[in-house]
Amino acid sequence: MNRTVRTVRRPARLLAVAAAATVSLTLLTGCSVLDGIMSSGDAPRDEPGGEITASADADAFEILKGDCIDLGALEGYGETAEGEEYEVESVPVVPCAEEHTGEVYAELIMDDGEYPGDEAMSKKFDEWCYDEFEKFVGVSYDESVYGYTGFYPTQATWEQLDDRALQCIVSSEEPFTGSLEGVAE
Repeated sequence: MNRTVRTVRRPARLLAVAAAATVSLTLLTGCSVLDGIMSSGDAPRDEPGGEITASADADAFEILKGDCIDLGALEGYGETAEGEEYEVESVPVVPCAEEHTGEVYAELIMDDGEYPGDEAMSKKFDEWCYDEFEKFVGVSYDESVYGYTGFYPTQATWEQLDDRALQCIVSSEEPFTGSLEGVAE
């Protein structure tokens, strides 16, 4: 299973500001291959809080709100031109007390029903992450030094995996520790 990342940059800032990412499905042959992917890549988490306890490459579908990510180590991130897409199977997660460049700040589980279409999904992602950004960071996206990226379902994952999760990740060009919640920058 892969997640597809589409990168969008705002030229005024030399950040990967608004990288929208979509979820895609890679067709696999053989149940053993599928079972191997489904059973591996769990992020090491504490009990009962569920926080990441060690750096790892987590399955792209196992990312949760509050997880901290090393976007610089995410395969393809920062290497693609605006609007280009690429697929990833895993996401480099780290404990939030360690340096990282991304943090999942919001998650929306969308209602069941028919897939709204690629354009509508992309628009929903951008509008929702943009609105949630100010609630999390403390200033609007337009006033902030930070950007955002994230993941959302494609038609294939919507229909075949019941994927309804839209996730927003605040991004920083410079590594930080802890959370960016309420930093107002």
